Formats: sequence, structure tokens, C-alpha cells
Amino acid sequence: MIGKLSGIIDTIEEGHVLLDVGGVGYLVFASARTLRLLGQKGDAASLFIDTHVREDHIHLYGFVDQAEQSWFKLLTSVQGVGAKVGLALLGSSSPEELQIAIMAQDKAMITRADGVGPKLGVRILTELKDKAGGLEIGSSALKMTPQNTPTNTDQDALSALVNLGYAKGDAFSAIMRVKASADNDNDYNVQDLIRLALKELSA
Repeated sequence: MIGKLSGIIDTIEEGHVLLDVGGVGYLVFASARTLRLLGQKGDAASLFIDTHVREDHIHLYGFVDQAEQSWFKLLTSVQGVGAKVGLALLGSSSPEELQIAIMAQDKAMITRADGVGPKLGVRILTELKDKAGGLEIGSSALKMTPQNTPTNTDQDALSALVNLGYAKGDAFSAIMRVKASADNDNDYNVQDLIRLALKELSA
């Protein structure tokens, strides 16, 4: 089982990269995000690898970081989300954006990925709602703690911000940042949350 590959970029094409590892070329499928961050022909590169073995093929899926790899595994655990759709989701949104979208139940952000229609979008949001907050995605991650678990007050503030024209994911992220920077015993009302979130959104 291949877990990581390090080599020289031979070619990058839509949906995959050919990585030269000691004279052996490995065809690795990857998201648009990973391909953008990887570099150019002739550059040294390393990819975390998921190996999928089937009766008729062996496919390698590569990720520029472990956060994206973890999300790929989580996304493809949802019925109807295969490797292709998983990579499309990761290509249209970063791990941080996916986490915020799922915690905010932002169907618009999820369905902007190729191959994700409204029904599949709802399924992804529903099945991953209780799992997304536990993934470590770096210093900007929103961990599911009592302080930043969405409450009814948060949802009311979110609805108000969306009605003001802000994207649901952006508004939710602002609310969570407000709560994360507050003292543990600070219990904001809806008006406070809206006011402080607006400051975050205009920063």
C-alpha cells in the first residue's frame, strides 16, 4: 500500500499529475486545489496517497496535505460520493471551507462542485453534520466544543446575516470567530452576535 510519494513533476493535466519517482512515473489523480498548489513541471513534490484497489485497476489519489486527505476519506464515506465527486468537492472548496459549509448547513457552497446536485448536497450535509467539527484542519479549524457548537441564538443571528445578503458560510464563520474570541462565560444575545459578526465580516 502506497501512503506517500515524493518525486519530480513530469506533467500536470486536468485531474491528475504524473510524478517521476526514481525513474518510475506514477499517475496520481488529484483535486484542482492540490494541482494548483503542487508546482510546475520539473519541481520536486510530495503527495499523501490513498490507494484504491479494484479488480480491474489500481488508482492513486494524491493530496497536498493530510487535511485534504482526511476530508477525501470522510466525503467518500457518504453514499453517492465516489472518488471523482470527492475530488471535485475538494477542488471547489478548501478543507476549512468545507467544514464551515457543513457546520452551517450551507447547501449552496456544497452544490457548487461538479457532480453534486441538490439531493446529494443535502445528504452530504446531513450525514457529515456531526462528524465535520471533529476533523483537525490546522490552526483555523473550528473544533466542535461547547463554546462554538451552534445554538438557537447562533441560528437566529445567522438567518439575520443571510437576510442582509451575506453568504451563509461566511456569516457562520464570523459568528464562530466571535464566540471563539469571547470569554467562556460570555452569553451573547442575538443582537450582540449580529453586531460583532458584522464587524468580523467588514474587517
